[in-house]
Amino acid sequence: MTGTIGVIGGGAWGTALAQVAAGSGEALLWARESEVVESINAARENRLFLPGIALDPAIRATDDLSALAGCEALLVVTPAQHMRAVLAAMPRLEAPLILCAKGMEESTTKLMHDVAREEQPDAPIAVLSGPTFAHEVAARQPAAVTLAVEAQAVGERLRARLARPWFRPYLSDDVIGAEIGGAVKNVLAIACGVVEGRGLGLNARAALISRGFAEMTRFGLARGARAETLAGLSGLGDLVLTCSSTSSRNFSLGKGLGEGRSAAELLRDRRTVAEGAFTAPVLDRAARAAGVDMPIVAAVCALLSGEGSVGEVVERLLARPLRAEGA
Repeated sequence: MTGTIGVIGGGAWGTALAQVAAGSGEALLWARESEVVESINAARENRLFLPGIALDPAIRATDDLSALAGCEALLVVTPAQHMRAVLAAMPRLEAPLILCAKGMEESTTKLMHDVAREEQPDAPIAVLSGPTFAHEVAARQPAAVTLAVEAQAVGERLRARLARPWFRPYLSDDVIGAEIGGAVKNVLAIACGVVEGRGLGLNARAALISRGFAEMTRFGLARGARAETLAGLSGLGDLVLTCSSTSSRNFSLGKGLGEGRSAAELLRDRRTVAEGAFTAPVLDRAARAAGVDMPIVAAVCALLSGEGSVGEVVERLLARPLRAEGA
């Protein structure tokens, strides 16, 4: 695979992935914002979303979505709640779609690969997920990700096209597991941010990561994921990263909540998206429908909707009945 890779989405992560794709060929990035297109093409920098990072000269930007129709593969980096509309706006595609958004569709509780299959039934579907901060990937600092695709031959071609000495994709055929890890960890990162903002200590954060991973595993297994995928890069690996740094938008959102600020205030900046804020109520609804107990997710939902103060929500969580660790 040596042709042009398209990138749908001109935010920080889309730009970082264009930097990856440009390492062995051309990358064509679509962005809604004209200032992003102009900045990339004229200054080799995404000054709006990823300032200070010099971009590969093999990256071109466009505001014409149809220009990506002839690409050899497409990295789809739109926010989860907009993916269906963007894919529906494109012509019928046969090139592989590599889904990079982490979330669940609000109206249907479907994962992104189900949405993509409905809108682009002829395109092979892959999922790219793992512990990655965009600014580090764009700066060519070492990172590893899960590349999940059911067709092994397609996966091997995509891996060869995207692999760099500093960017290592590990193949899997567990598309469901790769998606669930990415979706659930965003919600748990909000909870860890609350622990930081509230000053509850490192013991509490470690306990929350462990018990949150148990929730991720219960839900994942109920939806058909494999335990080893959830314990890998796209699950536990991504969870550890996003639960430990303010570089995570979800962690930063939770930290603000823990400090007493409102969700409405913290979500006002439309230039960045904390996917966990949108995923939390969808995940909570899906978990209840499946009979899966996810108390940390429910607590995040309560905080986002204003159902009690941080202290009250934490108190309710700590007052849950004691049980065996594996339960």
